[in-house]
Amino acid sequence: MDFLPLFLNIRGRRCLVVGGGEIARRKAELLCRAGATVCVVAPRVDEPLRKLVMSVNGECREREFRDSDLEGAVIVVAATNERKINRLVSEAAGRAGMPVNVVDQPELCSFIFPAVIDRSPVVLAVSSSGRSPVLVRQIKEQLETMIPGAIGSLADLLGSYRDEVKQRIGGFSSRVRFWERLLDSEVSELVYSGKEDEARQLVEQRLAQSGKESDSGEVYLVGAGPGDPDLLTLRALRLMQKADVVLYDRLVSPEILARIRPDAERIHVGKQRQNHPIPQEEINDMLIRLAKAGKRVLRLKGGDPFIFGRGGEEIETLAEKGIPFQVIPGITAASGCACYAGIPLTHRDHSQSVRFLTGHLKGDRVDLNWQQLVGEKNQTLVFYMGLASLGYICAELKGHGMAAETPAALVQQGTTRNQKVVTGTLETLPALVEKSNIKAPTIIIVGDVVKLHRQFAWFQPTR
Repeated sequence: MDFLPLFLNIRGRRCLVVGGGEIARRKAELLCRAGATVCVVAPRVDEPLRKLVMSVNGECREREFRDSDLEGAVIVVAATNERKINRLVSEAAGRAGMPVNVVDQPELCSFIFPAVIDRSPVVLAVSSSGRSPVLVRQIKEQLETMIPGAIGSLADLLGSYRDEVKQRIGGFSSRVRFWERLLDSEVSELVYSGKEDEARQLVEQRLAQSGKESDSGEVYLVGAGPGDPDLLTLRALRLMQKADVVLYDRLVSPEILARIRPDAERIHVGKQRQNHPIPQEEINDMLIRLAKAGKRVLRLKGGDPFIFGRGGEEIETLAEKGIPFQVIPGITAASGCACYAGIPLTHRDHSQSVRFLTGHLKGDRVDLNWQQLVGEKNQTLVFYMGLASLGYICAELKGHGMAAETPAALVQQGTTRNQKVVTGTLETLPALVEKSNIKAPTIIIVGDVVKLHRQFAWFQPTR
């Protein structure tokens, strides 16, 4: 982060604005909305700004800025058209150890004003660290349409019960669970529709029932997709914010992990080829133990849990032990990586079927029915976990009758900024990959559709 986001209480405090025009007035309006007493210093103060300042019992000093104007202020804003004066204000504030904002000169700022969505007491702030105000404005407009106008009333209602909830429900985790269950109920919609009395009755009812609900845990088996966090489902994102504990795989990207609830415990249980530090049986036992302890456990897997993700094994164990669970599908690597590489897995003119296969070596072999794979015409083959066995796969397909000129591609870390696509044929691809410094995870695509890559490639990763 370039700036630490904070919410500062300036109610009744003196804030200094240097500048007397339209820009200064806009900053002064924001300070006044937060309850500040505004002092303006400028050789000339426009009438609208003067009226605003006087309405909050502020002060206008029509003269040049002096260092002494900083005395008693908690923050200062430089909003003049003179860059030299703005710099003087910034330097004086720096010497005084005072937070300073200089309009349109982020290099002189120790704090910046974000775009604000005000649903008081709920306030959201959006910033680009001064880089793109227009982008921030668009984000603000999107959020304005998404956030209910009455969400502030909901916050007031819930806030009025905080002390009572603390008295009646012991333990921080139990209180958090109570609030989450309450917000998952119809209380929010009652407030949003103007039925606050009914909402209050519901809160009272839930409080009376507190302590009677079961605190048994649950497991969320969630597919994280191939890497791009924008490909997460809405349900996955919601459960990622609810989980108390997260068990995640090696294939889950840092960008996706950043979407997890900040205070959730994180446990890495990932596996690599020939390196399984935590056996699958131990992962299964961990899920059961944590759920029985009342935890909401997020089992986060790259791709889709039911496609080469061993999700079936995990929920089989959970079902045997009577542990509640949910399964949330994710975009599997074959679909996501092929799409971002511009390779349609099926196409009317090239392929009428697709097979998902494991390329994982067992000893020195990949145990597949190669004759059957080669015998099916106009199909696409997708091999997961096949980087180490690429040469073997290509040799077996050729050895069982597939033409050496059959198009083939390998996609490294598809959908992410590290995506790399190598295309060739069954004959040439192993050597091309060996020269390309490819790193797992990868998928291999074999079939006529690979020829469409150059025409359809659209994703240009930025490193």
